[in-house]
Amino acid sequence: MVDLRTYVFLDSLQLQMASYLSTVSRGYLPVGGQACCIIEIAPGIEINTLTDIALKATNVTPGMQVVERAYGMLEIHSDSQGDVRMAGQAVMSAIEKTESDRIKPRILTSQLIKNVEDHHAQLINRTRFGMMLLRGDTLFVLEVEPAGYAYFAANEAEKAARINIIDVMGFGKFGRVYIGGDEAEVLEAKKIVEKRLAEITGREEY
Repeated sequence: MVDLRTYVFLDSLQLQMASYLSTVSRGYLPVGGQACCIIEIAPGIEINTLTDIALKATNVTPGMQVVERAYGMLEIHSDSQGDVRMAGQAVMSAIEKTESDRIKPRILTSQLIKNVEDHHAQLINRTRFGMMLLRGDTLFVLEVEPAGYAYFAANEAEKAARINIIDVMGFGKFGRVYIGGDEAEVLEAKKIVEKRLAEITGREEY
């Protein structure tokens, strides 16, 4: 029995988000404007079979496949929204699930740190894969469960405001997003991200 944790469709990868995925991906790299689907399941090993199903269903490209002991995550993308939706539906049919079977995202942490100090920024920048956090920036830190929704949150933040994506971790037990920039822009991104996550339907797991 495969448990569907995350299933989310991104109609248009924003430029930073696409570039971020390209930085951390070991697969085939997406570009801005492409449609994208994130699927997270348990047990993790089953993501291999589902990747095969998605790729054979239609013309999509795999950007990330992460296989952990507990969870597996797949990101697929294409210039065609229809192809991405069709591939996602093929996966859902194979595991006999619908969108209503996914877990509704739960925000565990939503922190705002204003006027970040030099050394704090340096600590974060040492391990980040995205943009740089600078002294004086406002930092927004989001922690969400299931982890796959972190990619959705970061993409929505970039749609909503002029922010910098510092880092995104979208697999494992919890997902984390680090957003930086001007205080007003980061506040707007935080508001929109929380709203968009709350709008995602699914089963209550927690």
